[in-house]
Amino acid sequence: MKYNEKKYDKVVKKHTPKNNCFVNSIYAFIFGGTICTIGEIIKNLFMNAGISSEEAGTIVLIILIGTSALLTGLGVYDKIGKVGGAGTIVPITGFANSVVAPALEFKTEGFVLGTAAKLFTIAGPVLVFGYCSSMIVGLLSLIIGG
Repeated sequence: MKYNEKKYDKVVKKHTPKNNCFVNSIYAFIFGGTICTIGEIIKNLFMNAGISSEEAGTIVLIILIGTSALLTGLGVYDKIGKVGGAGTIVPITGFANSVVAPALEFKTEGFVLGTAAKLFTIAGPVLVFGYCSSMIVGLLSLIIGG
């Protein structure tokens, strides 16, 4: 069967999923806000228990990252992400998901060549950029005397 450009465009438009930017933005706001609100509630609980704000913040990050990694491993985070969109990607939980997901995808290739090698597929460049930029800022701060 031979298609011309107009017929092809019709077929593509017919099968392309519709994207409602406004609704997606609302879902992202709700899901991202919920994740951040949960983080704040956990932080306040630790602060009320006598832990400093800085230490409570660190504990919250550990809890959110661990929970995100666990939910990714169980296959739940991807289902939440399909609805929540950017709201699940932007908080630290999205970063944890992006580290765990490639590792799980390649676990059949073994621990070293599969999971360990693919663990930093997405996160690696982000970590390298973070380390390099923090070194540059540190050196500039040392040189300038700030």
